Amino acid sequence: MILPGMSRPVGTIWCIGRNYAEHAKELGHEVPASPIVFLKPASSLLLDGGILRLPPDSQRVDHEVELVVAAGLSLMMAVGIDFTARDLQEQDKKKGLPWTSAKGRPGFAAVGNFVPLALPADLELSVNGAVRQRGNTKDMIFSVEKLIEHLDRTYGLSEGDLIFTGTPVGVAPVAAGARVEASVNGGESRLRLSVAS
Repeated sequence: MILPGMSRPVGTIWCIGRNYAEHAKELGHEVPASPIVFLKPASSLLLDGGILRLPPDSQRVDHEVELVVAAGLSLMMAVGIDFTARDLQEQDKKKGLPWTSAKGRPGFAAVGNFVPLALPADLELSVNGAVRQRGNTKDMIFSVEKLIEHLDRTYGLSEGDLIFTGTPVGVAPVAAGARVEASVNGGESRLRLSVAS
């Protein structure tokens, strides 16, 4: 799949957990000493105007607005939402299992249009017109530059790979019938979704 504003098909979808100190605290976690990395499948991608269908085996799906960076010769950015089945994630963490079941469902990697990377970047997410998350990338624990360096050194980055760089404080559940809007820098990149059961 080639996303709006990109010239290459999407490769690996890399995701960073707990990259804002206040978000780590709101979930009761310690601030990590090194990046927490997990993956999402390409089947989890959802574009602007799409419908997020809530999985029937989860009772709580949270929104997590994020800056998404596309790797390549010239870096691009977009707003993204890392949707998380929080109840399934908590169950899997207790069993020492990976987060794939909670993070990799269809539509759980929502991405807006890509524009040239410009940092620091403001992030905002609203549900039914009420702002729920506001943040700025300057508050990241690990900067975009450090994340790219870490991922490339440890795993190897390829052009077209996407990096979900973590979410600021304010994650909360979404329900069927909700309208979710997210943006970077006041709308340079924008994402509008509806939620259905």
